[in-house]
Amino acid sequence: MLKFKFRKLHSKIVDGVNPVGIINFLFQEGVIGANDMRALQRIRDDPQQQCIEMLALLHTSGNKQAFVHLYLAIKEEKSLEWLVEDIDKFTDQSLVDLLEQLYVSEPTGNSCLVNQEGCAYGTDHLKPYTSSGTPV
Repeated sequence: MLKFKFRKLHSKIVDGVNPVGIINFLFQEGVIGANDMRALQRIRDDPQQQCIEMLALLHTSGNKQAFVHLYLAIKEEKSLEWLVEDIDKFTDQSLVDLLEQLYVSEPTGNSCLVNQEGCAYGTDHLKPYTSSGTPV
């Protein structure tokens, strides 16, 4: 769910975050490697582009904990309290509602199952469900 929250807040993050400390934290925690850290540091004169590249790297990393570590890094930055508040404003239910709207407005032919934790995933043989467990 954090990955989805960060995607929805992408523009705010790019416009309002200087990612230098976050990049160092992500390297320290093993989320990004030395080559990725150096590549991000090369564009330090453009914090917005640096942030775009960092987020793109995390979205494509395959690291299941990448966005947990990103959230922790942001929480450590006192100047980013506003962002922590914005991230926390997205409740699991609001995300489930967004996912349900996406399914209803743009069905893909595959069903979407939303479990009790609000996690949605595609499946070929199950019907879509709301967060309360009733079929859509």
